[in-house]
Amino acid sequence: MKIVFMETNTLGDDVDLSIFDRLGEVVRYPYWLPELNEERIKDADILVVNKIPMKAKYLDAAEKLKLICITGTGTNIVDFNYTNSRNIAVANVRGYSTQSVVQHTFALLLFLYEKLSYYDNYVKSGEYIRSGVFSHFDVKFHELAGKVWGIIGLGEIGRGVANLARAFGCEVVYYSTSGINDNNEYKRLDLDSLLAMSDIVSIHAPLNEKTRGLIGEEQLRRMKKDAILLNLGRGPIIDEQALYKALKENWIGGAGLDVLSAEPMKPTNPLIEIQDSTRLIITPHIAWATVEARRRVVEEVYKNIEAFLKGEPRNIVTE
Repeated sequence: MKIVFMETNTLGDDVDLSIFDRLGEVVRYPYWLPELNEERIKDADILVVNKIPMKAKYLDAAEKLKLICITGTGTNIVDFNYTNSRNIAVANVRGYSTQSVVQHTFALLLFLYEKLSYYDNYVKSGEYIRSGVFSHFDVKFHELAGKVWGIIGLGEIGRGVANLARAFGCEVVYYSTSGINDNNEYKRLDLDSLLAMSDIVSIHAPLNEKTRGLIGEEQLRRMKKDAILLNLGRGPIIDEQALYKALKENWIGGAGLDVLSAEPMKPTNPLIEIQDSTRLIITPHIAWATVEARRRVVEEVYKNIEAFLKGEPRNIVTE
């Protein structure tokens, strides 16, 4: 059994992959190089990938391929018509990053909400040393208690955020992007109502035909002038040109993003022009990537392969 890791750099160099040596021959490549793709996969029984498109033009050379393991939850990289026609199984990993993403949601929010970049710079610039006052609060900030937190996508991560937001004293409301999610703990609203009444809006939804471009200029104009928008779902859910305009023209208070429409960030992305960190913070898709979460990914992939070799359909997806 030959297992080929096509992009170990997406897991980090601090994660131990030696456990896979128990399962067969293991080949590890840090980066995917299209010009070497055919040679690398031609003898693979199992491929482990993250972002590489799993489509005919990339997989035709892998004549022995039996299983594709995705080191994430999303399966939009897979052409299931092709993999199903060749009887190639596909397995993903689920639930590994919930605590990590919930934690990062609050890291982004509190960085913006308490204007921490301003106060950090105030001290490091020496202004606090020169001050004759023990405190400094020229840039105003507020408590979370009593605020309305609107959640777009109340799945496992959304519920984790909701629980913590409630612990901070927020009123939690939500919008179901699928239209079928009902949760008796929190009030369900239509999108326009949620945007209009929320002080914080966080997105934890998947990318699909219902969510692509969900937040555009019309929606941003409905938000409160001091509202904070957080995206921990997928980049294309927000129209980035509209968000740039909203931040430049002060339609909303600020935004915290861990995902973008194209990753890595393109030089043409208008948001790169927003250099005020009290208004915008962008992190490079790291919400999922705590050490613990990345270790769980590896453990889950191992279990998926082990189960497949035993004939057990663990985490197998077909569409």
